[in-house]
Amino acid sequence: MSSSKFPLTPALPTRIARRVQYAWIVAGLIFMALLVAAGIRSTPGVLIVPLEEAFGWSRATVSTAVSINIVLYGLMGPFAAAAMQRFGVRRTLLAALALLGTACILTTFISEPWHLMLSWGVLVGLGSGTVALVLAATIVNRWFVERRGLVMGVLTASTATGQLVFLPLLASVVTAYGWQSVAWVMAAVIVAVIPLVFVFLPERPRDVGLLPYGAKDASAVPTEAVAGNPVVNALSALSMASKSRDFWLLFASFFVCGLSTNGLIGTHLISACIDNGIPEVQAAGLLAAMGIFDLIGTTASGWLSDRYDSRVLLFCYYFFRGLSLLYLPYSEYSFYGLSMFSVFYGLDWIATVPPTVRLTTEAFGKQRAPIVFGWIVAGHQLGGGMAASGAGVLRTMFGSYLEAFLIAGFACAIAAMMSLMIGRGRARTVAP
Repeated sequence: MSSSKFPLTPALPTRIARRVQYAWIVAGLIFMALLVAAGIRSTPGVLIVPLEEAFGWSRATVSTAVSINIVLYGLMGPFAAAAMQRFGVRRTLLAALALLGTACILTTFISEPWHLMLSWGVLVGLGSGTVALVLAATIVNRWFVERRGLVMGVLTASTATGQLVFLPLLASVVTAYGWQSVAWVMAAVIVAVIPLVFVFLPERPRDVGLLPYGAKDASAVPTEAVAGNPVVNALSALSMASKSRDFWLLFASFFVCGLSTNGLIGTHLISACIDNGIPEVQAAGLLAAMGIFDLIGTTASGWLSDRYDSRVLLFCYYFFRGLSLLYLPYSEYSFYGLSMFSVFYGLDWIATVPPTVRLTTEAFGKQRAPIVFGWIVAGHQLGGGMAASGAGVLRTMFGSYLEAFLIAGFACAIAAMMSLMIGRGRARTVAP
């Protein structure tokens, strides 16, 4: 879709593009949008206990809203890609940000559990599922020919950066001003981002008179048109992939990845720390510190996946993540115990993404891999949703998170073994 069909003439971006390589400005805008969406997705971690105290809701009730959010976040991926092809990246992103802002504002008026499930569960799930990895992949393919891996790695790491930036701030806000203030803060951040995207995000490089970064001539520009209905293409890719054992191994292992990261630790670590006498702001700082190590781990994982067998890398990642989860409930939540956990777990937080993407490309080819990976990401979020809800139920039943951490730890061990089975029985190729 050309920019002329949208009420904006990209005059200002065009003038800027004459002085600097505009692809990096676009990457910065998308990083900002992804960072804000990541901050909103991580916000329930600081709201669980305050909502319990304010309304008397059980942890299982609050966790159900988070579970809905996580599942919809994953399921939106392939269809968000279809919307970007049909309506344009800029329109789709603006609509998603507006939806997230509306959901944050509506949250301040909740009084019943179903209000929370609608606002933070359904609306935030749909909005954040659009401002996710599929957005990063689309921007990288449109605006970059060189350094795609570097840019994709940085954009992927925005999840960790979102935690790093927002969680300590939001924990301080909820302590000082109450839980409603958290929603207003996030709504204000989105209001600040929307005009930046509206003004400075062209649909394509050619709209500002450029080729993608690193392109020598127009022949290097990727083909943008895709034959057929994009929604049908997404479903046909699922139909094709579902006949492959590798798809189910990747889907199942990424299911465990989501179960053991954003579903369990991302949602419940702060609450678990509060249960053990650690103040909320300090617990949020711990989660943010893990974000720092995740930035390091994800970057290193991308470098390693270009040089070593991705199956072996996944085995190591899941195995050591499982050990760290089994260790956590026996750390006594001491300063040294939690510090050790934050380092080892943080390095592994989303390090699984680069080798999983590579194995998906090897199994299904470059053309179908992005959509297939979208469905694998859906598995990740289904696992996260199950853990967000299940851990809340286990905490309500047994009074602690011990059982949830043990189940996740052993699930990671199973995922480690499944990773070694990917690609067995077929000729392996190496994606350039």
